[in-house]
Amino acid sequence: MANSPGPQRARKRFGQNFLRDERVITRIVKSIQPRSGDRLVEIGPGQGALTGALLAAHGELDAIELDRDLLAGLRTQFFNYSGFRLHEGDALQVDFAELRGDGAPLRVVGNLPYNISTPLIFHLIAAGDAIRDMHFMLQREVVQRLAAEPGSGQRGRLSVMAQYYCQVMALFSVPPEAFVPQPKVESSIVRLVPWQEKPHAAEDEALLAELVRRAFTQRRKTLRNNLGGWITGDTLTALAIDPGRRPETLTVAEFVALANHPAVTLSAS
Repeated sequence: MANSPGPQRARKRFGQNFLRDERVITRIVKSIQPRSGDRLVEIGPGQGALTGALLAAHGELDAIELDRDLLAGLRTQFFNYSGFRLHEGDALQVDFAELRGDGAPLRVVGNLPYNISTPLIFHLIAAGDAIRDMHFMLQREVVQRLAAEPGSGQRGRLSVMAQYYCQVMALFSVPPEAFVPQPKVESSIVRLVPWQEKPHAAEDEALLAELVRRAFTQRRKTLRNNLGGWITGDTLTALAIDPGRRPETLTVAEFVALANHPAVTLSAS
């Protein structure tokens, strides 16, 4: 691995906490298992701790960094890697299909700040087959919501929509002591693998998204309460869905079946 860079102050506006624990870094790289021909993309390389490990394991990496103060250090630190390509900019504005080009689908990795984690995940999902998989470090609570099973107290809109588009696997937790400065929350690593063929496909994904949004408007209330005035109890019953159930008990398959029911349309909402 390249030498560690000199001290760099974390900037609050970017939600920066720099990963330092070598054992955690090694475990992340092992989870990704980069292989010949892979196209790795790191979002927010920061001071380059994980970047160096990925380059040592694979030799090639595209890195996207928004903080201009970190760019010069990254270029200096990894100048001897001809396969290191550093892009300045906001990952939320990157066209990942264009970044992929005619090459292999992208394998995306990053330590994501809370404020961009959800929009960035869905921005990447929107890139379709340009993305092979994603490995992210997120707040543990976000990972719990992403991976929450039906009936779980953490299950919500994010759970259903992420699982509709991807296989979601919570891998392992990372303690605050692994970072400088130490965050006030626990972190976890999650793997997201976009379905090549969705096990349950909605005929209208915009309708599905609106259905899920409304179902979780007041999560303590029942489907009858949250969807009343739009979807009748008879429609729910026809699909063997009890109107008295709470939204967190529904599977992705049940939400998709409801969205695909001919009586459920956006125009009628």
